[in-house]
Amino acid sequence: MQFPDPEIHQYLHEMAPKRLSILKEMEALAEKEKFPAVGPLVGGFLYQLAKISQAKMIFELGSGFGYSALWMASALTTGGRIICTEFDPERAKLGMKFLERAKLRSKVIYEVGDAVQSLNRYQGPFDMIFVDLDKEAYPEVIPLAESRLKAGGILVADNVLWSGRILEDQDQSKSTQGIRLFNATMAKHPDFFTTIIPLRDGVSLSLKK
Repeated sequence: MQFPDPEIHQYLHEMAPKRLSILKEMEALAEKEKFPAVGPLVGGFLYQLAKISQAKMIFELGSGFGYSALWMASALTTGGRIICTEFDPERAKLGMKFLERAKLRSKVIYEVGDAVQSLNRYQGPFDMIFVDLDKEAYPEVIPLAESRLKAGGILVADNVLWSGRILEDQDQSKSTQGIRLFNATMAKHPDFFTTIIPLRDGVSLSLKK
């Protein structure tokens, strides 16, 4: 399976709004290091979600060197904060440098260590939670997000179509099974209304009732 369709993917990139030069620099770094940053399509979508929801408190599980955090921090209302999580301290330092250059450092807290454990330490309530950590850990986030999101808050998860591997029965890897379980659980969860958007590698958007 070729997913996403390369011609549609290219068209979406052509239609995307202009972005900051620092974001393009971060995209080039991600490509050079083969780091799975969300890219401008999902980044722009996160920016819109944060703007539309007028988010003041965002929690991100899996921040890398701050690419998606920069998109979301740009959209925060006055006094807003985003809590980033990254296991690699050097990558977290790089993220803070990028955010400093973008004049957004004051809006961001970087937690270094296990992302799920970090979320455990915060009670919320959060307006938005973004999930982009190890895929086998996605199901662990659900009960934490449910208890820490405000009513009307949104849970967003990247890579939920996993390059189409969720449809390949022979793929029983922990990552693929984690995404399958996450998607199935969210689809039937009584406290969330969920839509999967086939943007890039698939984005799950869940509204807490």
